[in-house]
Amino acid sequence: MTRVKKILAIHTGGTISMSQNDKGEVVPNAQNPIAQQETILAGRVELFTDEMFNLPSPHMTPVQMLQIKQRIDQAERDGIDGVVITHGTDTLEETAYFLDLTLPSTIPVVVTGAMRSSNEVGSDGLYNFQSAIEVAADDASRGNGAMVVMNDEIHTARYVTKTHTTNVATFRTPTFGPIGIVAKDHAAYFQKLIRQDTCDIDHVVDHVYLIKAYAGMDGSLFGFLDNDETAGLVIEGLGAGNLPPQTLPAIQRLLDRKIPIVLVSRCYNGVAEDIYDYQGGGIELRKMGLTLCQGLNGQKARIKLLVGLSAGLQGDALCQFLSTAVS
Repeated sequence: MTRVKKILAIHTGGTISMSQNDKGEVVPNAQNPIAQQETILAGRVELFTDEMFNLPSPHMTPVQMLQIKQRIDQAERDGIDGVVITHGTDTLEETAYFLDLTLPSTIPVVVTGAMRSSNEVGSDGLYNFQSAIEVAADDASRGNGAMVVMNDEIHTARYVTKTHTTNVATFRTPTFGPIGIVAKDHAAYFQKLIRQDTCDIDHVVDHVYLIKAYAGMDGSLFGFLDNDETAGLVIEGLGAGNLPPQTLPAIQRLLDRKIPIVLVSRCYNGVAEDIYDYQGGGIELRKMGLTLCQGLNGQKARIKLLVGLSAGLQGDALCQFLSTAVS
């Protein structure tokens, strides 16, 4: 006889918890309608509920992400078999990746949300919630790191990103694709995630920034970060990882302050590489001291830099942690 799985549902707010008012505006509810659901998979899952937050997605910060991580740590010590987090979609990928970097890859951790609020026609919240519970309760989900389950697909937190402002199929994994799908009553996996080391942090640093490069960019924006408070910087570079030459003097001043700078590509697909040998090209940027981070977008690279700094990594150890998305 199959053992009933204990699944913790952590609710943090977002569209999945909201409703349309009489004017058609999507607004937060005093009570989360998803959190009021009865156990969906009766007989197979015992569902426990923790309404940690009721925050719109843009209100989420690394401080709350750390609190979610600590709640999951406690849940695992208490014998929970898997965790589902409901979350607003705007910053969902950042919270999911934060958890992927800071939690051991043991019990399944699944993040989900909705693109349509609870009372809209075609609302996807309850369905995604049920799918996420299915994945969290499946033994095959152990060891996959944090995952994002939306629209019948299972994605790694490491590579998934929001690609559309309103479409229910918004979450995609560029270059690599999803690792599995949600079948009728189980998770079906078709790819294996390459694992990496995690950082068990107990606080988060502040003043880690993200800047996107553009044609004709100069050093003005970097000049604003030339101060003692700046802890780190991620730059979404052009193409394979290049920058306009006018930015270089200001970037060098940041490097002279020992501020770690990570370079990724602003492109939707592909990875940052030191291919071009011209002023502002990836080869020169690497020689200057920028760390090229492969496989991550800007917002994910910022989370990784923030986690590494919060873990006290410096110098070569920080560079090694940041240089690739996988080990």
